[in-house]
Amino acid sequence: MKLHEYQSKQLFSKYGVPIPRGRIALTAHEAKSIAQELGGRVVIKAQVLVGGRGKAGGIRLAHTPEEAEEAATQVLGMRINGLPVRKVLVDEAAEIRSEIYLGVTNDRAFFSPVMMASAEGGVDIEEVARTHPDKIVRVCIDPLLGLHEHQARFLAVAIELGRDHWREFIGIACGLYQAFITSDATLAEINPLVITGDNRLLALDGKMVLDDNALFRHSDLAEMRDMDEEEAIEREARRFGLSYVKLDGTIGCMVNGAGLAMATMDVIKLFGGEPANFLDIGGGAGADKVAAALQLILKDPNVKVVMFNIFGGITRCDEVAKGILTALDQIETDLPMVARLVGTNEEEGRRILAAADMVTATSLADAAEKAVAFSEKG
Repeated sequence: MKLHEYQSKQLFSKYGVPIPRGRIALTAHEAKSIAQELGGRVVIKAQVLVGGRGKAGGIRLAHTPEEAEEAATQVLGMRINGLPVRKVLVDEAAEIRSEIYLGVTNDRAFFSPVMMASAEGGVDIEEVARTHPDKIVRVCIDPLLGLHEHQARFLAVAIELGRDHWREFIGIACGLYQAFITSDATLAEINPLVITGDNRLLALDGKMVLDDNALFRHSDLAEMRDMDEEEAIEREARRFGLSYVKLDGTIGCMVNGAGLAMATMDVIKLFGGEPANFLDIGGGAGADKVAAALQLILKDPNVKVVMFNIFGGITRCDEVAKGILTALDQIETDLPMVARLVGTNEEEGRRILAAADMVTATSLADAAEKAVAFSEKG
C-alpha cells in the first residue's frame, strides 16, 4: 500500500523528521488561503501515487497567494501517468543549498533492513544506482538491535556531509528508521533531504510503501489507503480476500497459492502466451470465493481464455469445480476454459467439469499449451 507524499511526511514528523509547513488543498481557493497563511511563497505539489510529477508539470513554485491559486488551478484535474490529480500539497518554499537521498528498505540478500544514503539527492535513486552505484552508501541494520548512531554517522561521513550537520542527520536517520519499523513498511525514503539556506536539514519529499499483510495491525494506516488511485477490480478482489494483480496479457489465471501462481505464469510464458493477471485464491477457498475470483477474471476485456491450476491440498478440487460452475451460472461467457486439478478429490473435480464440457488437462504444461492455443485462436 503506497502513501501519498503528505501522508508519508506526516508519519516522518511523528518520529522527529523535520518537514516543511504545509497542508492539503482540494480547490484552488484553498491553495490560495494556505499560501497566505504560509507567507505567500509556496510550492504546489500534485498528490498522485506515481512518479514523474515534476516532469509532467505537477510541481510548481508560486511567489504569491495569487500565483498559488493559479498554479493549483492548472495542476488540479490534470492527469499524470493516467491518474487524475484531485488534491495538491501546499508547502512552504525552501531555499535549497544541496540535496541528499536517504532511504530504508528490506534487503533480502542480507535478511535485514538496509539504510541507503547518497549525496546525489533530488533525482531517481534507480538512475543513480545504474550510472553511479559508488555514489550510494549502505548499512545493514540488525532487526533486533535497530539502527545504531555510529551507523548513521558512518553514512553522514561517507556522503561527505558537513560535521555541523551530523547530529541532526543522525536524528533524522533514526527517526526515518523508526517510522519504517513501526509502520511495517517495505520502503521509507526522503528524496530530497535538503540543506536549506539557513543551514538546516529538511525533508522536502517523502515516500512510504506499507506491507499489506501487516495492515491488520494498523487500522489507522489502513484508513489512509487512497481508493481512487487503485483499479476498481483490485479493490473488489481485496473485498473477497483475493490476491489479484492485473497484467497486460490475454490468458486469465486462477491459482491457489502465490508460488504456484508465479510458476503458472512462467509456464504460460514458456509456451508463448501472456498472462492477463496474477490471482491467488489462497488455501481453503470455497465455491463462493472461486466464483468471485472467476467473475473478476471475466471482467477483463483482454481475456481470451481462462486457465485454472489448482492443487488440492487444503482447497478441495471438487469445491473449486463447483465454484467455477456457480460463477458460470451468474455470468454469460463463451470464453474457452482449461482446468488442471490435482490433489484432494481431483477425480470428482474433473468429473464435474467434464460434465459441463470444460477442457481439462493432466499436467501444468498440458494446460498451458492448450490455453495458449486458445488465446492465439481468439
